Amino acid sequence: MTARPPIFETFGCRLNAYETAAMKELGEGAGLDNAVVVNTCAVTAEAVRQARQRIRRLRRENPEARLIVTGCAAQTEPETFAAMDEVDLVIGNLEKMQPGTWQELGRGPDFIGETEKVRVDDIMAATETAGHLIDGFGTRARAYVQVQNGCDHRCTFCIIPYGRGNSRSVPAGVVVEQITRLVAAGYHEVVLTGVDLTSWGADLPAQPRLGDLVQRILKLVPDLPRLRISSIDSIEADPALIEAITGEPRLMPHLHLSLQAGDDMILKRMKRRHLRDDAIRFCADMRAARPDIVFGADIIAGFPTETEAMFENSLKLVEECGLTWLHVFPYSPRKGTPAARMPAVDGAAIKERAARLRALGAERVAAHLAAQVGRVQPVLFENPRMGRTESFAEVLFDADQPVGEIRPAEILSVAGEQLQARAA
Repeated sequence: MTARPPIFETFGCRLNAYETAAMKELGEGAGLDNAVVVNTCAVTAEAVRQARQRIRRLRRENPEARLIVTGCAAQTEPETFAAMDEVDLVIGNLEKMQPGTWQELGRGPDFIGETEKVRVDDIMAATETAGHLIDGFGTRARAYVQVQNGCDHRCTFCIIPYGRGNSRSVPAGVVVEQITRLVAAGYHEVVLTGVDLTSWGADLPAQPRLGDLVQRILKLVPDLPRLRISSIDSIEADPALIEAITGEPRLMPHLHLSLQAGDDMILKRMKRRHLRDDAIRFCADMRAARPDIVFGADIIAGFPTETEAMFENSLKLVEECGLTWLHVFPYSPRKGTPAARMPAVDGAAIKERAARLRALGAERVAAHLAAQVGRVQPVLFENPRMGRTESFAEVLFDADQPVGEIRPAEILSVAGEQLQARAA
């Protein structure tokens, strides 16, 4: 059989995409060939369904390749994928980041026949993270740096802790060293990623907080033009983080918040750690200190027991927090979570509520983008014709621009959910 380079497919979050890049590097270094690797997501039942559908198609397209399934869904329900005739091997989230796994797979197609079909260990036993760091995952302009993995919280709807394990942090020195290398290589923006980013440091000596890490990066890597943080739990934002958000222009004025709902009873049933007033107060305080800040948020529609009045509170929260970029999730029961045993909302109602949230989100995006017209904004160019503002809005150009550079641009108009501009 002619050797063919491995194919890697990713479902889910940025952290999963980062880990796919790590697996690709490990696999290619070990000589892996004639293989298809699918890195799955477990956040919703729909994500699992899509992964299974894609696996079947990949098998049809690659009948002679070894088909390997990994990721969060493989970790939480390995039996689902092991039962698929199309799948040759299921490996867990711990195994996928171990060089030894890929060295064994690189031995050739006979290896899979020598081992059990499922290789998934206890994720709760994991004590380290980012064993294989990728310098430069992302675009030529922006790099993603994993600083944390896992989650110690147990929200009633969420399966992710069972796929990722407990919270583990990358030491600050390791993070700073990696970002220093990235800046030296020409990257102008770094995004800190993790599963529960605001829990960073709790497992490290002296228990530093995320704000300590952010301020240390900004101090020790003075040539980094842009630092961005991914989704945070606003109730866990520490004083040093708030100080950086409100006072450090190199920390981008764009925060994605893990809010999930706008009704206090639903938040309690979700086992969240904040109430609606906490979210409203945080957004108001941040905006008062930094008027250009833009918020995104995750919101679930149709959580069990949610009435129409409770859902209306989520709609109101969008306005009261001044949210712009919404990630809307129709509630999906995950086997093994407490919420899956709660009284369910009618499926049609869930779909309709999600549609209303998305429509409101589209209105908020349109208003935000319209407000940018006529302004001059610094834009980081990700490719010759597209870049992003500090608030993460996409900007299109009709002439080639210098990829990787940050240049001022005059915003001319709005096209859908993108801005159109010319170099200033």
